[in-house]
Amino acid sequence: MSGELLEGGLWALLVAPLTEFGFMRRALVGCLALSLGCAPVGVFLLLRRMSLTGDAMAHAILPGAAIGYLLSGLSLTAMSLGGVAAGLLVAVGSGLVARSTVLREDASLAAFYLLSLALGVLIVSTRGSSVDLLHVLFGSVLALDDAALGLLVGIALLTLATLALLYRPLVLECLDAQFLRSVSRFSPVAHYGFLVLVVINLVAGFHALGTLMAVGIMVLPAATARLWVRGVPALMALAAGLALAACVVGLLLSYHLDWPTSPTIVLCLGGVYLLSLVAGRFGAWRQGQHGRQRHLRG
Repeated sequence: MSGELLEGGLWALLVAPLTEFGFMRRALVGCLALSLGCAPVGVFLLLRRMSLTGDAMAHAILPGAAIGYLLSGLSLTAMSLGGVAAGLLVAVGSGLVARSTVLREDASLAAFYLLSLALGVLIVSTRGSSVDLLHVLFGSVLALDDAALGLLVGIALLTLATLALLYRPLVLECLDAQFLRSVSRFSPVAHYGFLVLVVINLVAGFHALGTLMAVGIMVLPAATARLWVRGVPALMALAAGLALAACVVGLLLSYHLDWPTSPTIVLCLGGVYLLSLVAGRFGAWRQGQHGRQRHLRG
């Protein structure tokens, strides 16, 4: 009898919320799409040492999405097109500034993203309500409709197909971008194609998790996976799995504890990352052990 009660309690705690409520099922599908699209892109951001670029780009899409909101309200199409346009404009603009002035690309990107964030918040604050501002900044993963799910799934499928097509040049660019430029005409295609993938996945994350949290599902799973495995395919698979697991736990916690969903998901990702820093195969404790062993052998 106690076993049946325990099983029933676990079902009500872990499974029932995700199966009995339509908004939770849609949120789960949306999180699956984000995990499959954003996490592999985050791996290449990590390998290219562009993780902070992802954060800057996440803020850069805000004014475009805000202008789309200003023109059409909470329109999925208008906000998506505006976000993509703003993200690409900031990416290209920061690159041009870095090539034509003494500023390095990280400095120009930081300047652009700060201006973008301020402009986006100003537009939404002055033209919308506080609820609209919270929707833009923190997302609405529990309110995804069929159109938003279609967008997220479509972006995830496009991302996986593009990564499969550009896999070799992307890996080579991570290892030696100069060498790739010297031996292949696909270097610009890989570089700019990857930037487009970053932008459209941030737009997908923006609709579900908000502009402040979207980059979390891109960077944190990749950084966590890097503490456990080394090969690129293994990194991509583990990052996607970690992202999905954290999303499921975050959805359940937010449901049972009535916490805001987007920050809860990102905190779950952060918790796994902090644990991996200590216990991961390439984390601090293991690396410290290897260092002590090498010292004793020396």
